[in-house]
Amino acid sequence: MTDSSGERARRWRMVLGGPADESLGKAEGRDGQMDAAMAALYDSGAPGEGETSGSKRSAGLGGSAPKVARWLGDIREYFPSTVVQVMQSDAIERLDLTRLLLEPEMLAAVEPDVHLVGTLLSLNRVMPAKTKEAARQVVRSVVEQLEKRITQKTRAAISGALNRASRINRPRHADIDWDRTIRANLRHYQADLRTVIPERLVGYGRRTTAVQRDVVLCVDQSGSMAASVVFSGVFAAVLASMRSLRTSLVVFDTAVVDLTDQLSDPVEVLFGTQLGGGTDINRAIAYGQQLITRPRDSIFVLISDLYEGGVREQMLRRVAEMTAAGVQVVVLLALSDEGAPAYDHDNAAALAALGVPAFACTPDAFPDLMAAAIERRDLMAFAARLETSPPGN
Repeated sequence: MTDSSGERARRWRMVLGGPADESLGKAEGRDGQMDAAMAALYDSGAPGEGETSGSKRSAGLGGSAPKVARWLGDIREYFPSTVVQVMQSDAIERLDLTRLLLEPEMLAAVEPDVHLVGTLLSLNRVMPAKTKEAARQVVRSVVEQLEKRITQKTRAAISGALNRASRINRPRHADIDWDRTIRANLRHYQADLRTVIPERLVGYGRRTTAVQRDVVLCVDQSGSMAASVVFSGVFAAVLASMRSLRTSLVVFDTAVVDLTDQLSDPVEVLFGTQLGGGTDINRAIAYGQQLITRPRDSIFVLISDLYEGGVREQMLRRVAEMTAAGVQVVVLLALSDEGAPAYDHDNAAALAALGVPAFACTPDAFPDLMAAAIERRDLMAFAARLETSPPGN
């Protein structure tokens, strides 16, 4: 075979696995080691089944901690971190390795990511003391990565929105925004004078250290919302660090827990959650309403897949009451990078009928969403643009 056809055959052999040994040859060397690592996961059958019937390629990972530890080390050596994270997530789901994550040695071998943090938080109640510190280190490393990713953009978007929202039309001379004033008055250009005669001045309000907006994040901590809980906790901590905002964080299942006093440390926030359980959105909204004292200066963000286990009619009535009072209400069906979520379409449609958008939002789009809410822009239009925008825009 030519070099190009040989490389093509090699790639197909790696894609097809052991069944292609006879026609394309057995993988050897580094290829063989990579193939064995993939076979241990993907040729081992469904969780609890062991090997796929007739497979001779791998004994799988089974329930052996030493085997899993070696496998975790292998995949980190052979594959980039993004692929490692996918394989780890698949291993936890396909091979039921959750209980092995309760071993500190195992946690030291894994590649930290959002999905792993979600799994660890779901194990929080059964995690032995010897594991908790190792788990905390894993969570902290992911939180630090997320903070680097989101903090600067969030602060810039919200600070800009607050400045724009405080513009006034009768500013003092020192507060005039000359660029926007000129743009707003171009039609009054006087050719003979070669200048613009401003009919309307545009300026900024006086700078203030007072709280300008109240933000309530109300987060569903049912098991399906794990990634959203992680991102929400980190965003809440970033928002709470801004003096111009008063931020509250409420998490709920069938009970409601206020984590606002822990927002100085997002790791403590995440360990304060209890993933899993039922869902009572109505009860959570009722608690959130009590936190709102300035409706027209308040933003209420409900992060939930809307599968309501409480009283649906009361939930919708409470949302209607908030919007009528002037609260900016938005519902995020997910706050994650996981793609289109599963959600209750009937409840989402009922909220849309009340003028409340319900849509999935990526972490990268969340700062712009908050900016739009602060400026009281049309959030329905924002949601529509987000749904039609290509990924990364």
